[in-house]
Amino acid sequence: MMKRQTHLPRRWLVSDARNDAVLERALARLPRGSGFIYRHYHLPPAERRARYEALRRLCRARGIAIMLAGSRREARAWRADGAYGPGGEVATAHSLRELRRTGRARAVLLSPAFPTRSHPGAKVLGPLRFLLLAAQSPLPVSALGGVNRRTARRIPGTAWGAIDGLS
Repeated sequence: MMKRQTHLPRRWLVSDARNDAVLERALARLPRGSGFIYRHYHLPPAERRARYEALRRLCRARGIAIMLAGSRREARAWRADGAYGPGGEVATAHSLRELRRTGRARAVLLSPAFPTRSHPGAKVLGPLRFLLLAAQSPLPVSALGGVNRRTARRIPGTAWGAIDGLS
């Protein structure tokens, strides 16, 4: 599914109800070769699909990989570059145990690296624990959760993704 490429995206924009109104602008600012994870769980199925199609066209024009939150089968049907979530090409993990259970994924988003509005008050990894866990991962790791251009400097050389931080 996820197109085999020599590199994985260094930036991931993750969709959410909070950033829906600014997604076109955010995608236009992402560098070519970035990735976009389309979730939009808040929309009814027909609206979710229609919104996806509009954003997929923009991603294609900008050279941005688009991952669909869903099954690999659904991602193929929607002509995504891959699936995000359990069993997908891009997985999410919050601990070393979860990092080791990523199945057939090609990349993993490790979170929450920093305090985040998505999960206020949740225990965060912080830069040191994030880097220690990432070093033990069998897959390429991107930071997620409270990451923006400023906090990303605290985990140098790490790929990262954001909802608010890139919107």
